[in-house]
Amino acid sequence: MTNRERAMNILHYKPADRLPAVHFGYWEELLEEWVEQGKIPGDILETHGDGNEADRRLDELIGWDFNWQNVFEAQNGLFPSFEEKVLEVLPDGTRRMQTKDGLIERIKPGITSIPSEDDYLLKDRAAFEELYLPKMQYTPERVDLEFFKNFNETRPTDIPHGLHLGSVLGKIRDMTSVLGMSYLMYDEDEDLFADIVDTFADMQYKCAEAILETGARFDFAHYWEDICFKNGPLLSPEIFNELCAKHYKKRNDLCRKYGIDIISLDCDGVVEELLPTWFENGVNTMFPIEVGVWGDQFAAARKKFGPGLLGVGGMDKTVLRKDKAAVDAEIERIKGLVDLGGFLPCPDHRLMPGTKFELVQYYAEEIKKIRI
Repeated sequence: MTNRERAMNILHYKPADRLPAVHFGYWEELLEEWVEQGKIPGDILETHGDGNEADRRLDELIGWDFNWQNVFEAQNGLFPSFEEKVLEVLPDGTRRMQTKDGLIERIKPGITSIPSEDDYLLKDRAAFEELYLPKMQYTPERVDLEFFKNFNETRPTDIPHGLHLGSVLGKIRDMTSVLGMSYLMYDEDEDLFADIVDTFADMQYKCAEAILETGARFDFAHYWEDICFKNGPLLSPEIFNELCAKHYKKRNDLCRKYGIDIISLDCDGVVEELLPTWFENGVNTMFPIEVGVWGDQFAAARKKFGPGLLGVGGMDKTVLRKDKAAVDAEIERIKGLVDLGGFLPCPDHRLMPGTKFELVQYYAEEIKKIRI
């Protein structure tokens, strides 16, 4: 069987000869470590990106079958984006940076984690209409029609390919910060935040529609949201449902019209309270199902929503920094999730610095020994 057949069969509850070894990429700092350790050649670090040639070369070195983030998309964010620029350099070397989304961040020297949010441009209706509304419109330039018209003939057929549907709310959070999003939802202009969400979502729908109309075929569709943290969602589930449910349904109905019935969504953190909005409106695949300090989330979700809820992820990536015994114990744990059906184990986020190259090779090898 090909890895595409294995993955799609498992997610459709059909027979497969074995599990595929699936991953979700790497922190750049980890690739730098592996280059320094002599584990991988430097040109992989220089050119690496999800699903590209360097990523596939690294798959061969490690033993992975494919990266789930093998997805293709239009320009479905702000277009054109804001200029990325340094606004100020503080005495300790911290840089105040304007991002391509109009967010102001503090970048501290030597720190590689997510920067702190300092300020944002999208504060009121005037800023929305003047600065953002023009960048949220659909234009034909957003979609590379020639690329997608030739997509079926040019892509390898042995791994699954996804259509990236964008983000209903996560990218808006990138524009406003969590604090700014919270204020906008309760602004004196009570329709403003809904107008922002609706405008952004309508543009992304048109992008997906234009791609699918070319005849390009995909095995799954995918969203990025990241709208939760370790204690749950970053906003009220009721408000989230009111603002976003209709947009998921519209986009997912479009996908099913074109034969795409696996629709995954990337959201970190504890997602339990937002799952009803996603599942009831056509998202059927949890990803990456972070384990975190809260433990497994998939088994409980499957019990609640039934076999229609699928999963890709759920493997505690931190064991890949430890030893073979820890990896073996984690594989034994996730075998129970595999037995539920409709589940592909995958590290529950990008592999972080300190991950041991030989342990990743060992994990990929052991996963491929599991028969379905």
